[in-house]
Amino acid sequence: MAKRKAKAKAYPQVFISETDQFLFAEGTHYDIYKKLGAHLSEEDGVKGVFFGVWAPNALEVHVTGSFNGWSETEHPMNKLGSGGIWSLFIPGVGEGEMYKFLITTSDGRKLYKADPFANYAEFRPGTASIITDLSGFDWKDEKWLEARAKKDMNKEPIAIYECHIGSFMKHPDGTEEGFYNYREFADRIVEYLKEMKYTHIELMGIAEYPFDGSWGYQVTGYYAPTSRYGTPKDFMYLVNELHKAGVGVILDWVPAHFATDAHGLGEFDGQCIFEHPDPRLGEHPEWGTKIFNYGKTEVKNFLIANALFWLKEFHVDGIRVDAVASMLYLDYGKKDGQWLPNKYGGNKNLEAIEFFRHLNSVIRGTYPGFITVAEESTAWPNVTSDIGTEGLGFSFKWNMGWMHDFCEYMKLDPVMRKGDHYAMTFAMSYNESENYILPLSHDEVVHLKCSMVNKMPGYQKDKYANLRAGYAFMFGHAGKKLLFMGQDFGQEREWSEARELDWYLLGEEFNHGVHEWMKELLGVYRKYPAMYENDNNWDGFEWMNADDTDRSTYSFIRKSSTGRNNLLFVINLTPMKWENYQVPVPKLKKYKLILNSDEERFGGWGNQIPAEVEAKEEPCHYKEYSISFDLPPYTAAVFQF
Repeated sequence: MAKRKAKAKAYPQVFISETDQFLFAEGTHYDIYKKLGAHLSEEDGVKGVFFGVWAPNALEVHVTGSFNGWSETEHPMNKLGSGGIWSLFIPGVGEGEMYKFLITTSDGRKLYKADPFANYAEFRPGTASIITDLSGFDWKDEKWLEARAKKDMNKEPIAIYECHIGSFMKHPDGTEEGFYNYREFADRIVEYLKEMKYTHIELMGIAEYPFDGSWGYQVTGYYAPTSRYGTPKDFMYLVNELHKAGVGVILDWVPAHFATDAHGLGEFDGQCIFEHPDPRLGEHPEWGTKIFNYGKTEVKNFLIANALFWLKEFHVDGIRVDAVASMLYLDYGKKDGQWLPNKYGGNKNLEAIEFFRHLNSVIRGTYPGFITVAEESTAWPNVTSDIGTEGLGFSFKWNMGWMHDFCEYMKLDPVMRKGDHYAMTFAMSYNESENYILPLSHDEVVHLKCSMVNKMPGYQKDKYANLRAGYAFMFGHAGKKLLFMGQDFGQEREWSEARELDWYLLGEEFNHGVHEWMKELLGVYRKYPAMYENDNNWDGFEWMNADDTDRSTYSFIRKSSTGRNNLLFVINLTPMKWENYQVPVPKLKKYKLILNSDEERFGGWGNQIPAEVEAKEEPCHYKEYSISFDLPPYTAAVFQF
């Protein structure tokens, strides 16, 4: 006992104390990743690695690896107390060695498991964990982090570039995968995001996963940046460079389910310790994955500490939580007989609700500048709310309803659009209920749904004109913004993780035009506070005419808190030119044109709109004043006043 106390005093960062075990069992050890896993250490003057793993039902646990010839017997671990944690210090072991935990189950089976807390993993198809050291990186983003902590993100511009690293751009070195290293990718993506003026990047598939085709949504290594693109410090370099360039980093985070691969979390010690043992609660039949047991304190601790791990060790600025609806509803994607009701007989997952409140309370309560985003596709109330309330406590929610209505409307032949006119106005009727992000994500451009431009009706020039006008509607509408990579230059093929974006299209007139349009639109979005500072209330948005169904034209204003530099959007979604088109306006003043999507440089027909239009005392659609001008077909015009 005295020897153990001496070790704890010398190496508190790795030694697993009784307090550590107690807090983990309680579900409140938010630094548990510093205890469990593999950590470089020194015991009695000898350097080596300290290993820790949670396997409460195991009969025996051994550390096996490249350092002992993958021996099944050489390094047995010691069980600590009744909480199921095993530990072992192995001298002489260093960084770069591969290892697994060999678990002997209570019924005598032997399972080779990757370390759930490993920070680095063998490149697929290998499945071993790799010893690494996360300390010592020379971070240069102190000013960014200090500024982030002071921001109210609801009042900040958020324009997110959703990106899959492996298919953003392929390396010309001729390798089969063509993956860019995190560092090489940093050079390319930073330049691109600065040019386009995005505020954030959302990275798909960073936590380690075995199957490329899952895009990172079936995870095996929650604490390891995927080795497809390099080491953990390579990933730190990427985040550091993005922060230095003024770009925030959001990670896709997947607590809804995990992969069933043999080396992963499933039946980890021979029994279900991460997932619920009843398949009606512990499996997703549609996805072929396991569901975390949110009622188990250690599992909640594993997940909440994981979100904090990415925040603290890699300085990320937010998480987008995947498939929230699948966690909230016990019957999500299940038929009768495949799910169990809660204790009240309903279909709400009470334990998942409590998990979200706990997660957001810990993270947002401690790091107010950090954002949590819910991909939630139903009408669940109060997804975004202050922490400590009856809501779930997220910062933002993807507005899947807006996305669906927008895509369905934009696919229509213009002659049919007047019959679905109010699909485009409906989202503002519930806009105040949540803090929304408007997403046009990867999910909208896969599985035969067509690319964004090929959803549009008409000939090629019409399609691109529709797209430009549609993006103007999106960026003018209340809510933060998200675009998937390739959408900002009119990628024509559906996205595939196996190939890079069709960058050659930037040499084509219409694609180049869309790209230039998006630069301008993103620039206006960031320049004018009216576009973002009041996204979740009517102080920042007002319809001028939401009812022009016959001409499928919309007009609205975005209002700043100061009353200056407001913006008027007028958007014609037909191939008709509306001559002397009358638009109601709120003030008797001059309206200065700042954007016209029909300019030739954007790939348009080149129809002119007056650089300045003066309002007159001519009532129009409930307003005393109006302006009028010739509105070109498929055109968005934006005026500043």
